[in-house]
Amino acid sequence: MRAPDAASRAAAAERLAGLATPAGALGRLGDLATWVSACQGAVPPRPLDDVRLVVFAGDHGVAAHGVSAYPPAITGAMVRTFVAGRAGVSALAAAHGVAVRVLDLGVDDDLDGLPADVSAHKVRRGSGAIHLEDALTAAEARRAIEVGRAVAAEEVAAGADLLLSGDMGIGNTTPASALVAAALGLPAEDVVGRGTGIDDAALRRKHDVVRQALARAGLRTDDPVETLAALGSADLAATVGYLVAAAEAGVPVLLDGLMSVACALTAERLAPGTAAWCAAGHRSTEPAQSLALEKLGLEPLLDLGLRLGEGSGAVAAVPVLRSAVALLRDTALLADLL
Repeated sequence: MRAPDAASRAAAAERLAGLATPAGALGRLGDLATWVSACQGAVPPRPLDDVRLVVFAGDHGVAAHGVSAYPPAITGAMVRTFVAGRAGVSALAAAHGVAVRVLDLGVDDDLDGLPADVSAHKVRRGSGAIHLEDALTAAEARRAIEVGRAVAAEEVAAGADLLLSGDMGIGNTTPASALVAAALGLPAEDVVGRGTGIDDAALRRKHDVVRQALARAGLRTDDPVETLAALGSADLAATVGYLVAAAEAGVPVLLDGLMSVACALTAERLAPGTAAWCAAGHRSTEPAQSLALEKLGLEPLLDLGLRLGEGSGAVAAVPVLRSAVALLRDTALLADLL
């Protein structure tokens, strides 16, 4: 994995220091702008005109075990809502000029009546309940990773300047928390949050599910692909492949909430150096996300108490990233004023 271009980062930092602004006045916007320059290998950075979000959808066997406030049938219904352009992230994406694509990797529904390309990459109907069985077979995990890689390659070939990852799947904070716990060697109690807003009894069940899942997986968690098979899901494995392929192609990624960041942590295990191509869109309310961000060395751009998922926090942060680029591109240089 090559790193973002150090020479471009240095040149961008030099340009930033020469802008007609007080030293340090742009704060984190200046840091973001130099990061984009390093990713693009261009100073000043090019505008982020073509921003693309891919939402990977899938069902999770744990949703039948009392870990979510919503029934599994919501997953398929929400996929239909994405296709109709009426989801929460659809509204944000329309406001900020972000293209949205939703793909069914493991929804437990045939999704009849939707365009064929939505389910063209489907790996299976639902993933296994991770405290009782593996989420995926080893072959399914590898296939899902390759799907994610292929999807990223398609978006890059179509001209993406910036990629975003999104998620849809009732119960998905449970396997995502397990992925973070496995990667960081933490107990369930440290990583499990309330997801869609579960009560205390459901939170205790969720602790138990993640604890049992980690014990069942055992030493297999030393390997990132085995971890995805044992504790993940088709949609999460696809997201891992998507992030790795974006980094390999040299296209920056804006991460969303827990699912996206858990996958970035796993992608970094699979392909060290991936995280250098990622920025964190927002801080979610899930403790596992903050723990994973700390490990990755990423500081979120926004902290709005969001827990919608779907890629919404990443889309909400796109204007911040575009603002950073505009400042480094279009602000006058102090030397030109003297």
